[in-house]
Amino acid sequence: MSDPVRLQLLKQIGSADHVEGLRNLRDQVHEHMEALLPTRPVEQFNEQLNEVHDAVIERSIILAEAEMARLGKGSPPVPYAYLLFGSGGRKEQTLSSDQDSGIVYRDPVTDSAEVKDYFKELSEIIVQNLQGVGYPPCEGNVLSSNQEWCLSLSEWGSKLDHWFEEPAWEAVRYLLIIADGRGVYGDFGLVEELKDLYFTDMLNHPIILKRMLDNTLRHKVLLGFFGQLLKEQYGVDAGSLDIKYGAYIPMVNSIRLLSIQEGIRETSTLERIKMLVHAGKMSEKDAVIYDQAFRILLRLRLMTTEQNSDGLYANNGKMSSRKLTKEMTDELKSSLRLGKKLQRAVFKQTMGRLT
Repeated sequence: MSDPVRLQLLKQIGSADHVEGLRNLRDQVHEHMEALLPTRPVEQFNEQLNEVHDAVIERSIILAEAEMARLGKGSPPVPYAYLLFGSGGRKEQTLSSDQDSGIVYRDPVTDSAEVKDYFKELSEIIVQNLQGVGYPPCEGNVLSSNQEWCLSLSEWGSKLDHWFEEPAWEAVRYLLIIADGRGVYGDFGLVEELKDLYFTDMLNHPIILKRMLDNTLRHKVLLGFFGQLLKEQYGVDAGSLDIKYGAYIPMVNSIRLLSIQEGIRETSTLERIKMLVHAGKMSEKDAVIYDQAFRILLRLRLMTTEQNSDGLYANNGKMSSRKLTKEMTDELKSSLRLGKKLQRAVFKQTMGRLT
């Protein structure tokens, strides 16, 4: 289904020449897509929404490059790629999304300190631009402006080696974050080379799977022993449902770990399900039911409470249970039961590899 308004906004985003104009377009897109949410098939809506996010982010980067040139810093001294992680990396952003990002750049032949300084300054402008357009920075500081996430390809290789060899909880969390990474701008060949390093290390450190499994299963689905939905007990969200961490993330994490074990590089959950079937690691029958369950969770996550704080679009992933119709409640419970089944399957399959 074509959407002339969205297509026109995309065209304007691609030619915006300052952050203020880009912010105005982001606001228009937000309002337009919010109105469309109840009427569109969830996969189509999700794809179109994430296409817009990518366009806004890409334009913010181009404007940052132009600002660097204006400041007399020139063009990027070596090829680089801008990476998105988290829901951006998986192409599963809601109307609101924070910044989870990184940079990988080609190793310079000379003046490595000068090149590092260039990308440090560029990434700071990009993050600032994206804040101006309404994207809050990642609370965990997984950001291109954090020098730990803005590295040359060889530096990324050393960092990955270190994380794989010393798999503390935080290192494992970062390795799972990298699995969701995809390029949104620049030289995507560098992203593929980074993934080559990642999956080679993965093969050489099979023990890391047990640590990844512990991390993957730490979020429990919000379904009680007697089949009841588990609501938030305290605070301003008392009575609401944690759709993000109690429904969506458990399924995302489970499919991701199955995919990592097969060397699958696709990052979206729905694409990963297809590739698991292709690899012979999931039956077509199971794929159909997990696919349907995930679409339900994706739609509910898109319906979670929107917040606009200090000009930044935010979303805590929670939803008033009063928003759910009887049919939606039944669908959610069914999806959560499948989420539990999937977690058991992931545990069994992963432990089977380790014995």
